[in-house]
Amino acid sequence: MRAVVQRVSRAKVTADGRITGEIGAGLAILLGVGRNDTSAVASSMAEKCANLRIFEDDQGKMNRSLLEVKGSVLAISQFTLYGDARGQRRPSFVTAAPPELAKTLYEEFCGALSKLGVNVATGIFQAMMSVELVNEGPVTILLDSDKTF
Repeated sequence: MRAVVQRVSRAKVTADGRITGEIGAGLAILLGVGRNDTSAVASSMAEKCANLRIFEDDQGKMNRSLLEVKGSVLAISQFTLYGDARGQRRPSFVTAAPPELAKTLYEEFCGALSKLGVNVATGIFQAMMSVELVNEGPVTILLDSDKTF
């Protein structure tokens, strides 16, 4: 599982001309599901995102987590995070999970965040979406459950 985690002051996603998810301060998370991912990986990734200490404390240091600042998450499924363009111009997506598995694990990721007490807004799985966000810092963290980066 791969995630692009961005600290935001606000974010929203639009599909078919309507807003499907919108948050204030928190995290915008673009989530890619890999072919070999499991429910355990989805739960672990949700816990990692919720506990990343990337929010500022009273001294301006990144010492607080999403849970501590009571922020929200805008979670967007994005299979293109598994695009492999090494040595070619057209990315290959063979390591991305098939849609049925990806949808299940994306929903489990969102559910795991909710169980931790996080308010979660989402896009629409497999829809063409427009994502707008204001990245604060800017702070952007890349996560990979296989720890390839």
